[in-house]
Amino acid sequence: MAASVVFKKLTPLAAITGGILSCCIYAGAGCAGITLMAVFFILGVLTTSWKLGQKIADGLAETQKGRRTAAQVFANAGAAAIAGLITWVLPELDLNTPLIIAACFASATADTVSSELGNVYGKHFYHILSFKKATKGANGVISMEGTLAGCIGSCIISVIYALWEGWSIDTLLILIAGTFGNFIDSILGAALENSGYINNNAVNFLNTCAAAVFILIMDLIR
Repeated sequence: MAASVVFKKLTPLAAITGGILSCCIYAGAGCAGITLMAVFFILGVLTTSWKLGQKIADGLAETQKGRRTAAQVFANAGAAAIAGLITWVLPELDLNTPLIIAACFASATADTVSSELGNVYGKHFYHILSFKKATKGANGVISMEGTLAGCIGSCIISVIYALWEGWSIDTLLILIAGTFGNFIDSILGAALENSGYINNNAVNFLNTCAAAVFILIMDLIR
């Protein structure tokens, strides 16, 4: 928390929010959950900082040069924290909480990585609903390069999960959940954020929720 403030990656309130959410995640998934959150944070910082000058020049950089606010922290880690808190308060539900939390962070990572790197390396950009060519950086606009980068981000989270919990079909499910959440993010951005019904933080929170719901459904089917 202190380091994130000192190095200007989080605002003080965002660092406190992150600390509280970390406690909830630890309550539900132990050190595995904290590791997943840390990996997401590191990947987010690295990709946000990557070619920052170019993003600023193109008008595509995050506000405050990528320094995250409390709302942004909750948007990305809130669903995972809620899952951890529910498990701690209601252990009788017997949720597969580490898997749910991994799916949430796979989605958050895919979204962040695809946006940050897609805007740098993307060649052709398309509106996710109409598939017509569109301007990079706009809500609901995707590129092949950005989508691939997002899949790699999800894959990293799934591998970290596997190192803690063991290799299984869950490793693939996390990758799929993260990619699914990333597409949901783009769809929500195109359909609702562009219309002013919700903001970007709500979109980010809902994409992690979508990944969690996907995992819950898969668990019911198995």
